[in-house]
Amino acid sequence: VHFMIPALVFTGVLLVTFIFTIVVIFRQKRFSEMRNDFVNNMTHELKTPISSISLAGQMLNDTAMNTNPKIIAQVSHVIADETKRLSFLVERVLQMSVFESGHAGIEFQEIDVNELFTIINNFSFRVNNTNGKIIAQLKATKTTVLADEMHLTNVFYNLMDNAVKYRRGTLILTISTTNNDKGHLVISIEDNGIGIAKDHLKNIFDKFYRVPTGNVHNVKGFGLGLAYVARIIKLHHGTVRAESAVNIGTKFVIELPTTKM
Repeated sequence: VHFMIPALVFTGVLLVTFIFTIVVIFRQKRFSEMRNDFVNNMTHELKTPISSISLAGQMLNDTAMNTNPKIIAQVSHVIADETKRLSFLVERVLQMSVFESGHAGIEFQEIDVNELFTIINNFSFRVNNTNGKIIAQLKATKTTVLADEMHLTNVFYNLMDNAVKYRRGTLILTISTTNNDKGHLVISIEDNGIGIAKDHLKNIFDKFYRVPTGNVHNVKGFGLGLAYVARIIKLHHGTVRAESAVNIGTKFVIELPTTKM
């Protein structure tokens, strides 16, 4: 009996170690598969604008075409659009580096967040194009935070961009700022889109995770946007959470500490 107890303990330890190892291996396999999918998708996405720009360049070099003002205007429009798309894809790669480097080259300075929301004016064109509207309720009085202007702007842009991509019918995008009882700045970005099921809500900030969108097949992405948002907000010593219901909409709430004024 005395010899059996150590043997049973040893067997139990081996069993737990084996199970833990199997779980880790499966998690790493899943992560590796998602990473490979990301690389494959990114490679495919990069090829398209590069091919379009290359073709446009060839057309401009063709003397039979480059004398026609209408063709030149069309080709210029293609180059501008595809360059913008290429820049967007490069930005996604830069976002990927945030997770690899661990610090993302954050440069903190005092920023008035209400002033950052001038991007609403730039973004309103996209929303108006969908016959939607933006409602701005910037009521916070303490709005100065220590932040990296570029990265924080990218956070807001990502959330607003998602509202457009995952809209349902006429988009109503509500952006608000308030102060809570701690004096922190609370930023809310809310839409009336397709929403996120409760089962998926807990995973949306995971890297490479993409929520199944059912019949919305035209939405492209790499599962990095919300992971980037969470990472940047954490580096700003803030918090971000999501509230959502299917076919009702999604609300992202960001809380950031304000500077002492």
